[in-house]
Amino acid sequence: MGFEIILLLICCVVLVVAGGIALYVLGVYNSLRTQNVLVDEGWSGIDVQLKKRFDLIPNLVETVKGYAKHESAIFEKVAELRSGMMNAKTPEEVGKYEGELRGTLKTLFAVAENYPELKANENFMSLQSSLQTIEGDLESARRYYNGAVRDLNTKIVVFPNSFIAGIFNIKARQFFEVSTEAERENVKVSF
Repeated sequence: MGFEIILLLICCVVLVVAGGIALYVLGVYNSLRTQNVLVDEGWSGIDVQLKKRFDLIPNLVETVKGYAKHESAIFEKVAELRSGMMNAKTPEEVGKYEGELRGTLKTLFAVAENYPELKANENFMSLQSSLQTIEGDLESARRYYNGAVRDLNTKIVVFPNSFIAGIFNIKARQFFEVSTEAERENVKVSF
């Protein structure tokens, strides 16, 4: 009977150790999978901010173009009316051009006087402010993502987690970094 009790104790110890190892592997696996989900969530946050920026930039460009177009239309109108007036043959034609030219010049002076108050300018300032906000949010999203990647990669490289990660094919993820000197420079936009 002593041998049977020893065998039973050995079986119990083996079962407890195997159960402990299984629970440990399960815990590490769940921890790695959870961290993987956090990395995916971090990337999603970056993606959202990038989409916001991509949607905002055309509006910003169009606002500036629209504003420049507004000014250039006035200048073109002034040039057109002046040329028409110089080529006018009759007083009636000159009068017609003169009236339009005066009205256009008033508009031009009003634009020059009210430049900071222009709605297009306010739109530009609003869009610029929105872009700054998005850039700040994007920086926060990058920081969150890189933190989640750091935590995942740290868990993966630590033994015995590296062994468990290899068994379940859980791989280290890449940080979101600026990779070249050209990307580190400020973007130059000219209109």
